[in-house]
Amino acid sequence: MDAVAFRRLPQFGVKNNLVLPFGITVTYYLNRFDDVFLLSWHRRLPPAMPRKSPFDMHLSSEERSSLESIARKYTSPYCDVVRAKIILLANEGLSNDLIASKLDTPRQIVSKWRKRFALSRLPGLEAQPRGGRRARFSPQPRRPS
Repeated sequence: MDAVAFRRLPQFGVKNNLVLPFGITVTYYLNRFDDVFLLSWHRRLPPAMPRKSPFDMHLSSEERSSLESIARKYTSPYCDVVRAKIILLANEGLSNDLIASKLDTPRQIVSKWRKRFALSRLPGLEAQPRGGRRARFSPQPRRPS
């Protein structure tokens, strides 16, 4: 196919669509001499199924009050506050995508903490030891100012 053929397309002929298996649509042009010119092709993907977490949250009153106090406490570490809010919003029945957009975090993080809470409840929200070399020096207390 050369570029000259595309310049002549609007003069004569018929534009056709051909649907192939797997949702591939081919648009072609047939001129008066039955020459075929490919215009475009695209694949239509099936609509995505909405994601639903297999881990439903059912909080007891003690768990709810504990998570709410962590989420409200001004001195709580930020990561603990986000984890608590993830679980509280999941308990309201929100999807992972919606929770992620509300808290401005990746969906994978929401999924991770939701799963860890479902498997081990409140202790699952605590930080786990990370890999790597151990600290060379023990943490030193701060000097008074």
